[in-house]
Amino acid sequence: MAPTPELIDRPRVLVVGGGYVGLYVALKLQKKIANAGGIVTVVDPLPYMTYQPFLPEVAGGNIEARHAVVSHRQHLKQTELIQGRVTSIDHANRTAVVAPADGGAPFEIPYFDVVLAAGAITRTFPIKGLADKGIGLKTIEEAVALRNKVLERIEAASTMTDAAERAKALTFVVVGGGFAGIECITEMEDLARAAVRNNPRVKQEEVRFILVEAMGRIMPEVTAPQAEWVVEHLRSRGIEVLLNTSLDNAEGTLKLINMPDKSPAEEVAADTLVWAAGVQANPMVRSTDFPLEPRGRVKVLPDLRIGGDEGIVENAWAAGDIAAVPDLTGKGLPDGTCVPNAQHALRQAKKLAKNLWASRWDKPLADYKHKNLGAVAGFGEWKGVANINLLGRIGLKGGLAWLAHRGYHGLAMPTVERKVRVIFGWILAFFAGRDTTQLIDLDNPRGAFVAAATPAPKPAAAPAPAAPAEDKDKAPVTADAK
Repeated sequence: MAPTPELIDRPRVLVVGGGYVGLYVALKLQKKIANAGGIVTVVDPLPYMTYQPFLPEVAGGNIEARHAVVSHRQHLKQTELIQGRVTSIDHANRTAVVAPADGGAPFEIPYFDVVLAAGAITRTFPIKGLADKGIGLKTIEEAVALRNKVLERIEAASTMTDAAERAKALTFVVVGGGFAGIECITEMEDLARAAVRNNPRVKQEEVRFILVEAMGRIMPEVTAPQAEWVVEHLRSRGIEVLLNTSLDNAEGTLKLINMPDKSPAEEVAADTLVWAAGVQANPMVRSTDFPLEPRGRVKVLPDLRIGGDEGIVENAWAAGDIAAVPDLTGKGLPDGTCVPNAQHALRQAKKLAKNLWASRWDKPLADYKHKNLGAVAGFGEWKGVANINLLGRIGLKGGLAWLAHRGYHGLAMPTVERKVRVIFGWILAFFAGRDTTQLIDLDNPRGAFVAAATPAPKPAAAPAPAAPAEDKDKAPVTADAK
């Protein structure tokens, strides 16, 4: 174990993860803890929090990528920030091991309280070729790469003469019919439609979008009639919706199978494969001494303290996707826990911060109980679906649902500064239109410089002409002979 770097020597509230929960816990506690003589420390491999509901709009070119993230340094002024990953926790000794993001040697960090807020990662299955060919939609980098991939494939296809290669380039497949998958494929379709309008060498009917969903319906967060309407809406836009279908192999062409008998279905040649088939709790919790439930989440009480069959774990808290938070409204998942979404994560973070601070003064703790406000989804400009639970259940679709989607998420975006950037970006796009500018070579930014700085190879010297053959019968001419 490497020596611990120079850190603030105060009683520490260690926050593992800087996403929804980590950011809000730090925002709510940093000043209070500092005034009481302690310090809040956030450990995350990224220097920002990503507002994941905006990733489809980033992929569709409706939101500038930097506006969908919140800088830790800019907004957590009184928080100690460490860019790295917590790889293990020994709560019995109140220590955690941190692996720096730059690849440096791991080191130990002591703490008084710990807050598990490491969120979730993309859930995948052992499908051949998926790791090589697929891309997720869980990070801002993936959203940017996906946007550029769509634009690049359309531009490349416009000069292809091979019909099969052209069709492959213009085929886009999304696996997963939840909110993320539906919003992703619709935003991509909108982006592609705008890009094709600007390219006379490609026709709209050449571009193919396919949604693959293993279940018999999509979007379980909305009512069955709304889900049926969404399927009709997607098909009206030319998007192929394959229900009860799963991806079996991604090597070469994409091989699909029918569910549940696993019989072969269609084979699709596609250059773009997006995996949006769910998430799972961050596996770092397996390297802790905290109690876990069958799905790999940390067991917590309604007041967000970690606790299992052996009782409460003192000075340990968790919330968000990494935690199995009981849903006291009775309308959560079948196992009685809260749905893993941004709405719950933001509110759990605020409740956790209040309870942690109250525990310092032996005050009563409050249980987390939040009525689900509903669900909103955007399907591109002026298209969407919403299920709002205010004065009864209100179902919306089309333009009104799209406005509800933008209204809710525009207000839910953390910090006033980011709200302003996002909303003014929407206003600008309303007048200027969707930005379909492709940014190329982001994965090789030094390519142009390396080419310019590398001397061009010298052309090979031309071979010397062969000397004429000598006439053996003719004596050589010499000066004396002249």
